[in-house]
Amino acid sequence: MKVLMLGWEFPPRIAGGLAVACYGLVKGLVHHGVEVVFVMPLRKGDEPAQGYRLLGANEIEVPLGSVPKESWVRTVTWYGLETWLGPYLEQIATSPLEFRTVWPEEVEAPPGSLRLEFSGRYGPDLLDEVYRYAYVVSHLAERETFDLIHAHDWLTYLGGIALKEKTGKPLVVHVHATEYDRSGEGANPLIYEIERRGMEEADAVVAVSWYTRSIVVEKYGIPSEKVWAVHNAVLPKDRVPVEKPPSSRKVVTFLGRVTRQKGPEYFVEAAARVAPYVPEAHFVMAGTGDLLRPMIHRVAQLRLGSRFSFTGFLPPAEVEKLFDLSDVYVMPSVSEPFGISALEALRAGIPVIVSRQSGVAEVLPHALKVDFWDVEGLADLLYGVLRYRGIRPFFQRHAQEELAQLQWERSSARIVELYKTLLA
Repeated sequence: MKVLMLGWEFPPRIAGGLAVACYGLVKGLVHHGVEVVFVMPLRKGDEPAQGYRLLGANEIEVPLGSVPKESWVRTVTWYGLETWLGPYLEQIATSPLEFRTVWPEEVEAPPGSLRLEFSGRYGPDLLDEVYRYAYVVSHLAERETFDLIHAHDWLTYLGGIALKEKTGKPLVVHVHATEYDRSGEGANPLIYEIERRGMEEADAVVAVSWYTRSIVVEKYGIPSEKVWAVHNAVLPKDRVPVEKPPSSRKVVTFLGRVTRQKGPEYFVEAAARVAPYVPEAHFVMAGTGDLLRPMIHRVAQLRLGSRFSFTGFLPPAEVEKLFDLSDVYVMPSVSEPFGISALEALRAGIPVIVSRQSGVAEVLPHALKVDFWDVEGLADLLYGVLRYRGIRPFFQRHAQEELAQLQWERSSARIVELYKTLLA
């Protein structure tokens, strides 16, 4: 069985849990004998490749002679996208993410081929890159053989749809997060529509938790029998944790994008309630996002500047070091499809507090859970973890039992089962 997998992230380029999940799933599928070709926007050659093949959209040549002249003007004119994005074109024209041209302006329409450039970043040109990626990977229909297409998150759904239309191969879309998670009722209608269209066109939808599955069914109108819930997992330890140096300081860690979805304001407000009663507590907010500056201002307003550290984005090696120093990990997400970082914290032997509005809460019966909005409840849990010595050994013991059940080999076996039903 050969799978053409489309994804936006893959180690060592990690912006969040998506790269970690894609890497773990690919390794798990290879373990079960599945041949995987993983296509990312930009491949530099330093990515790990063991038993699978990596391909960058920047390496794929597209034939220019076959491109209609109008396709060189605006991205929305190619691949018939105007047929279902028509209601949103007026918004697109005035959006800060306005679509520009697919092709460099200096390029005319000669015969031959061209390789398009990609950054693979989440910047102001993201939608441009999403459309370029879809156009480029659609040409793999002529040069790659595969049995099935597997597309991760909305960024690759258009490419998956194009490949399905060209080849007739089954399409699986994997929902790691939705626009509803990221933005709530203020969801970007264009991204929401791409997500919905991808799920409708897919032969099966994989959601990373039952929590996410319910959103896919209720908010996107996808038939429940089409949606499989397959939990994420965690890779085994590849390093020996560094022993925490002797210190009276207790480190409380928040790790993730500093955005509305991740609930950083609830972390700060709970810290303000705990700080007077646990003077040795020090709070770390690791990550970047549009709420970072407001969080810094709020900490200053609370006169907690000496008790807080803002690290910015941390690469994986630095995250491991931070976990080595931490006494408790907090994930107060407003809407979290899964939350792999909680598993990584448990793997490091740290007690975790997660919001009930998260997929990972489904697979961690011994984790401490709280509603994201319950600042007082979060503060009470933090106080208990920091003050009572017996809590940490309890978590360490049960965490290993829970993590033993959360292996990528198990999760990928469910995906293989899904593949077989589609190919039967």
